Amino acid sequence: MKASHVSSTSPVDNNKTYSNLPRGVILLFAIASGASVANVYYAQPLLDILAKDFNVSHAAIGGVVTATQIGCALALIFLVPLGDLVNRRRLMALQLLALISALLVVAFAHSTIILLAGMLAVGLLGTAMTQGLIAYAASAALPHEQGHVVGTAQSGVFIGLLLARVFSGGISDVAGWRGVYCCAAIIMLMIALPLWKRLPHLEVQPNAMRYQQLLASMLKLLRQEKVLQVRGVLALLMFAAFNIFWSALVLPLSEPPYSFSHTIIGSFGLVGVVGALAAARAGYWADRGYAQRTSLAALVILLLAWGPLSLMAYSLWALVIGIVLLDLGGQALHVTNQSMIFRTRPEAHSRLVGLYMLFYAIGSGLGAISTTATYAYAG
Repeated sequence: MKASHVSSTSPVDNNKTYSNLPRGVILLFAIASGASVANVYYAQPLLDILAKDFNVSHAAIGGVVTATQIGCALALIFLVPLGDLVNRRRLMALQLLALISALLVVAFAHSTIILLAGMLAVGLLGTAMTQGLIAYAASAALPHEQGHVVGTAQSGVFIGLLLARVFSGGISDVAGWRGVYCCAAIIMLMIALPLWKRLPHLEVQPNAMRYQQLLASMLKLLRQEKVLQVRGVLALLMFAAFNIFWSALVLPLSEPPYSFSHTIIGSFGLVGVVGALAAARAGYWADRGYAQRTSLAALVILLLAWGPLSLMAYSLWALVIGIVLLDLGGQALHVTNQSMIFRTRPEAHSRLVGLYMLFYAIGSGLGAISTTATYAYAG
């Protein structure tokens, strides 16, 4: 079954019949998106060892994550929108090669400046790849399956995000933190060929706007689309809370009485896979008109998660339960947000996901830098 050749710059004609995306292609979107986003989060379980290696205080080491999030923000503004203007397959190929180079820069960094520059580049290109693929999947899908396809791809993103901590912790215990980024570069190189061969061809409108006009149109979209505004604010708050937890988790668990290794700390991310598995289902419900109910349920779960998380000093089981609830609620809300936003302007998927995820990047950066500083001051 061949993928649909749908214009990336014009709405889908619902009166025509298009074939569904093959399952293999949907799976490829999920795998590639997950591998791309993982690069952005490898540093989180390594903050303490990076602080020692580069002689940086715990209060300031959160800047490594913040630098990555600055790269994310720049990608969302200047790179992700390009998917509405140029050939997406070629854009993915160029960004993938640049990402591999950035990972190698981090792996061989010997000064704080080079490390931060490399992290910024990893955030820039890893985010461009991830969100470019999500917009790609949304444009290639039929309207009635868009939520499901986006949800499946987003589940790959979430699993990649969670497994990044496990992978990073395990590899660093065996080969050091530099080995983590060398392995990451190899993984992205292995993905390059199947990605180039299998991604569907999407036509680009011949009379497309210029790059400057494309960027200017993002402000217009932000002003006009109420759904984008509301869902963007929800994303900012949700991912700030999300990173307040994950960015600081390594600090108490690596100290007495636990003194866990990076492998064990990273493995706590595995329990959050339950939340990732709910992604496609949340998209399925959004396809059938239950987006508001799904959002309400997700927000309630997110609020309840902080009860058991606050008891982590007394019980690791409470920590596990809290992680499951946090990831489940966050993932369901994130998928529902994207499903609703993509329905507003089919011709602007790349710009919409760029604007939406810009809220996410701001929230993540604020959460990361505030939580390490707060932990250093108050525990």
